[in-house]
Amino acid sequence: MNKEYMVRATAANGQIRAFALTGREMVETARVAHNTAPVVTAALGRSLVAAAMMGSMMKGDEDLLTIHIQGTGPMGGLNVTADSKGHVKGYPFQAQVDIPANAQGKLDVGGAIGEGNLVVIKDLGLKDPYVGQTVLQTGEIAEDLTYYFATSEQVPSSVGLGVLVDTDCTVRQAGGFIIQLMPDVTDEVIDQLEASISKVKSVTEMLEEGHTPEDILKELLGKMQLEILDTLPVKFQCDCTEEKVLSAIASIDRKDLQSIIDDGEPIEVRCQFCNKNYKFEVEKLKEIMKG
Repeated sequence: MNKEYMVRATAANGQIRAFALTGREMVETARVAHNTAPVVTAALGRSLVAAAMMGSMMKGDEDLLTIHIQGTGPMGGLNVTADSKGHVKGYPFQAQVDIPANAQGKLDVGGAIGEGNLVVIKDLGLKDPYVGQTVLQTGEIAEDLTYYFATSEQVPSSVGLGVLVDTDCTVRQAGGFIIQLMPDVTDEVIDQLEASISKVKSVTEMLEEGHTPEDILKELLGKMQLEILDTLPVKFQCDCTEEKVLSAIASIDRKDLQSIIDDGEPIEVRCQFCNKNYKFEVEKLKEIMKG
């Protein structure tokens, strides 16, 4: 079994739906691709974990979800995109940020992002995508998404996200959970859930103890008729290809393309999401021009 996976579940006879995920390799792949400083690794990692779970809430094979965070801090923000099948990709606006730890001695993700906005875009194949926007509450991402679900989607939720960065700057642990209350939830179930969440350790502590996504949900919902529905592998996967980059070049204004050709130098195009480099010789550009 792939160690990187997400679990989807229900509890309290369908009054709660829940997701939990472990994704160390997924976040490490992003860290290597973008060469991120530890605080940026934590911010990007938390967002990738959240996006994978939120993406799996969508039904269609072609559906896409994007989390866009824009902040006033030195990191500037980030963009993360997920499909409904556990694939995510993303990038920070600034990869190298060095700021002191927060009051708890932890990576200061909120300080790196600063004040600003969280935008969630769902492209469900309709004429217009769904766009929900909220003001960042803390910049720590989990609390911001909890607030987003409550205000933009009117779904009371609890979001827990954790990325532990090792002393050598690699990703040691990454994972998270999202628990959501369904419209028919009773007060008794809400009280039980709140009591359970208040006792639970942080996501990274649970992962350090060897907890699987199933274990995380058992900690939170074990006394509430937890029912695991399915599991889904997760990974950092960019869908950029040479063909897609070529078609983007082909859409450039003819005059601009001609001026690139006249320079007589090959051009390099870098994918923002995975940092892969594509190089095109002048001959290839001339072919595009003819096409």
